[in-house]
Amino acid sequence: MSTQSVNLINSKDLSYQYDWFQKTFPPVVQEVFDNFFGQNFTFTLLGVCKNVNAVSDKDAYFVTKIKIDKQHDIFFRISETSISLILERVLGRPNGAFDLNKLTELETKIITTFNDCLYRSVVNFLKPAPPTLARTNFDVVYLVFILTDGETGKSGRFVVTLPDVLLEPESIEAQGEFSVEHFEKSTIQARLEVGRTIFKLHDLKHLEIDDMVVFENSNTDRLKLYFRDYETDVLLKPNLSLVVPVDNDGGSEVSENENINIWDSIEVEMVGHFDAVDITLGELKKIQAGMVVDLTSIYQNRVTLTVEDKQIASGELVIINDKYGVKITEVYAPKAADEIAQAPVSEGVPASDTVGAVDDIPEVSTGGDGVGDDEEFDYSDFDLEEDI
Repeated sequence: MSTQSVNLINSKDLSYQYDWFQKTFPPVVQEVFDNFFGQNFTFTLLGVCKNVNAVSDKDAYFVTKIKIDKQHDIFFRISETSISLILERVLGRPNGAFDLNKLTELETKIITTFNDCLYRSVVNFLKPAPPTLARTNFDVVYLVFILTDGETGKSGRFVVTLPDVLLEPESIEAQGEFSVEHFEKSTIQARLEVGRTIFKLHDLKHLEIDDMVVFENSNTDRLKLYFRDYETDVLLKPNLSLVVPVDNDGGSEVSENENINIWDSIEVEMVGHFDAVDITLGELKKIQAGMVVDLTSIYQNRVTLTVEDKQIASGELVIINDKYGVKITEVYAPKAADEIAQAPVSEGVPASDTVGAVDDIPEVSTGGDGVGDDEEFDYSDFDLEEDI
């Protein structure tokens, strides 16, 4: 037997040829099906494979074999589920359970006629058979489709088996080694934590615009980065333009002689973080390597202050001494007050101990008028430690 110039499809080549199969056959199958049965179903190419085991499932199949020439055949395999969906759409719902082994002559004629129509369209994409010696077996390619009923959402399999010697698929050429550097300009959205500090509820309810909040647990040469479940330190150079003189740190001081009840003295943790920022994967790679990165652009972003994941205020980033801080530009207390009014009393705190009635909840000013020290504050929105 002389050496043939036939280029058979290897399994490893299918990944490079999938795009050709995807563009060539699904539109043909869909068009023939729409013309024959109406536009009730959609066909999706699930896969292209060389191994029949990848096609097999627990469903039975209706198989139609159509000869291309003396040596080559096309097979159409329609699963029992797909046959049931098609016939129900064409002939209506059967009285009993569908049984593939008990197809009527009419039902069989419908399916085989459709396969004949599909064959006449598919064969146009096959090349002429090469001169070969008689063989009993040929390599084939399985095109596995999912047929889905648009009304019920039910689906089944539809498999077209083609002799690969008659196929001439186009392959996508490999572009050489792929480098991770191609991803370095891609961005992710991360959260950058500025710092944390402990705040008394008395000071929290008296926050005003232009107040300064200093994060005792912060460091000007690093931030904490969070991306999903991942967290790491970001090393950076402090922006000295954010430095605020100590004698202008703003804020209202609480007089030592001021009468503060036990609720006012409760301490909560306040967290400051930037709104979601875009970080490139290249920057993230540098961060993971412990390199100092330049994130100057983030300094212009708003910093949000939260207590127990509730937004309290927001403002501009500043540096006070060697700590990060925030100059308050917005206070969200009016909105928070509405939430507090609807919130149940915290577990472990008797209703009679709740300070202030719902109707008496004050609005905290977002302007410069201030809030009276005698106004009550509802603490039920915050979880209290058991030992308080």
